[in-house]
Order: sequence, then structure tokens, then C-alpha cells
Amino acid sequence: MQIRRRNPNPKVNTGEVVYQSKIPNSEPNNILEEIVWHKEVEVARMRDRLPLLKLRQQVQDVAPPKDFLAALRKGKTSPALIAEVKKASPSKGVIKADFNPVAIAKAYENAGASCLSVLTDTKFFQGSFDNLNLVRQKVDLPLLCKEFIIYPYQIYFARAKGADAVLLIAAILTNKDLNYFVKITQALGMTPLIEVHTLAELDRVLEIDGIELIGINNRNLEDFSVSLQTTCNIFAARKEALEQRNITVVSESGLHTPEDLNTVKQAGAKAVLIGESLVKQENIEQAVANLFAV
Repeated sequence: MQIRRRNPNPKVNTGEVVYQSKIPNSEPNNILEEIVWHKEVEVARMRDRLPLLKLRQQVQDVAPPKDFLAALRKGKTSPALIAEVKKASPSKGVIKADFNPVAIAKAYENAGASCLSVLTDTKFFQGSFDNLNLVRQKVDLPLLCKEFIIYPYQIYFARAKGADAVLLIAAILTNKDLNYFVKITQALGMTPLIEVHTLAELDRVLEIDGIELIGINNRNLEDFSVSLQTTCNIFAARKEALEQRNITVVSESGLHTPEDLNTVKQAGAKAVLIGESLVKQENIEQAVANLFAV
């Protein structure tokens, strides 16, 4: 699936008034495209408030990043858990009404999560970079900035707020951008988690040198349906290449039971990223224990 970048409607000057004309296909085709178009405007505003030069100076004052990949490979659980600090989503609405990012993060840490993922998108997921920074101050686990990254600026911003890893979504990035963003991320000492949804996307990612961590998202981006067979089928199709290159695979979305975990573990996933099914529980520590019960 191709996610288009924003094509702004041209301004037309009639001599008396300037108005915005409507061009064909000027509405987003799906929620991911809508998010990407919003990000283009959002990042432009961020740059106005804090230019890249000043942002890069801020990054120099941040403590060195923690090793996100090493934490996953050590694995406090099997598969290793990336637990997500998440208040809402476009498909489910508000998941956790009494949302306290630090309390949730600490519960995950106590429960044996190897790493945390913090949603930073405000409009669609009710997250924020402030949440990321708050969690960084109170929790020692490596942190993934869960964001829709389409510009290098966002990678620097994530590092300045304490992120140790960033999510790079293959569906919204060209091959050129993926290569470039991976290099920037690694130059900052961070770990890129590259997310794919299809075999075609995985094949694109496997062409990039130095890839060590790939996420397979079980959610279909067109209709938001979820199937764990996505992880099973994609991994099976490129099992030899993934294992030869020692790439750690994370299964994402649709994981609710110990049986679900066993399904993706048997398929080859060494880690799982779980948000909704844990964060909505009253007792998060017990929910993690139940999920990883043998």
C-alpha cells in the first residue's frame, strides 16, 4: 500500500480574493495517510518553535541512550516484552481514561518488561513528547518513541526527550528515506525499529545494511483488521534471510493471550510489542503475569 505525502491545494488569486482551490485526490485515502499529512504541518510548526540547530545542541546535553536491542535480546520474558504506554487509538478511542504515563510505565517495569514504547502523537493517540520525557525521568528501561516519523527533525526531537529507539514505518517512507533515517538514528546511538506490514515491505527493508530489529505489525492498514498469521507468514517467507543476518523480529498488535504469544514465538518472533490488552487492565502487573504464564 502506498501512502502519499501531502499535496497542498494551490492558492488562486482572482484579482479580488485569494482562495484555496480543491484539487483531485486531495483527501487522505486512509487513517495512516491522514496522520502523515497532519505530521507534515505539525513538524513545520515544531521547527518554527525550535529550529534544528538549537535542537541538535539540546541533544548533546542528554544522557547517552540505553541499548534497546540488547535489552530485548536479554529478554526478561520469552518472548521479550516491549510494553506500550498508550492512552488512545484511532480505531479504539480512549483505552485508558485514568491515564498516568509514569504509573503505567513503573507497573510495566515491575512486571518484567524489557523495554517500553511511549506514544507521542497527540491528535490521534492522545500522547505527547512530555509523556516520553516524564517516563524517561522515572524509569530505567530503554524507551521507544512511538511516532510517525517522516523527517529527521523528529528523530533528533525524540533523542532530546530521552528516547533510546525510534519507530520507522516502511509504509510511509521511501527506500532513500529509510536508509537515511537509519543512519541518523544509529549515529545518535539509538536503535531503529523498522515496522513492516507486508512481505514486499520486508523485502525493501532487507536491502538496507545494518538492520538488526524489525517489527511485523499484524494490523492491516487498509481495514484495521488484525491477524497473527501476518507474523507467521511473513517470517516464514524470509526465515533464512532473517536468521542469517541475526535480525530480531518483534510481533506487534493483536496479542491478548498466552496462546497468542506462543503462536508468534513459534513463528520466530523474539519479542512482542503490546499496548491495548495490557494498559486497559486495572492491575497491569498482574495482567503481564497472566499473559506470560506458562
